[in-house]
Amino acid sequence: MPEIAVRKYAVTVEEIFHEGGPAAAVPLKRGAALAVIANPYAGRYVEDIQGFMDDLKPFGLAMAQRLLAAMGGDAKTIQGYGKGAIVGAAGELEHGALWHVPGGYAMRELLGDAKAIVPSTKKVGGPGTRLDIPVTHVNASYVRSHFDSFEIGITDAPKADELLFALVMTTGSRIHARVGGLKASEIKGEDGLR
Repeated sequence: MPEIAVRKYAVTVEEIFHEGGPAAAVPLKRGAALAVIANPYAGRYVEDIQGFMDDLKPFGLAMAQRLLAAMGGDAKTIQGYGKGAIVGAAGELEHGALWHVPGGYAMRELLGDAKAIVPSTKKVGGPGTRLDIPVTHVNASYVRSHFDSFEIGITDAPKADELLFALVMTTGSRIHARVGGLKASEIKGEDGLR
């Protein structure tokens, strides 16, 4: 299988104290880890690409570890997550889908077998393309207070023959969440939904 050729990494962490209301006693942290790698399938159609997904699994775990470290290192504090990919113009959307298993399962494993599916998005775009990555609660997708998104992008990526992979983690609900729905304290943990 193709070697993973990394051009760059980027990690960013926000601390949000308020959104116009009272300051939270503990700020919400939202972080993203991004990696720009060579797309081994750029510029040509390859029928069997699934093997590269297996090659990306250790890479996904290393990215998740990098993000968790930036978020403070304690897996128990992570309450939300998401993932995404931007495919350079010489690639196809399916190349971004290669990130589903390596990105999602890496975070779920690192966070103690989180139950909810990791929400995801992907698109084809050039350098500077922005992507809104959806975020949900790690154990129950229906926890409304944790519905969020995190915009990611890198000024010079992805080039036409590159892939940009991203992981997102948060430490809690939106600041001032107050629109009802299932609460994190009410999670049953049976199916990753409720």
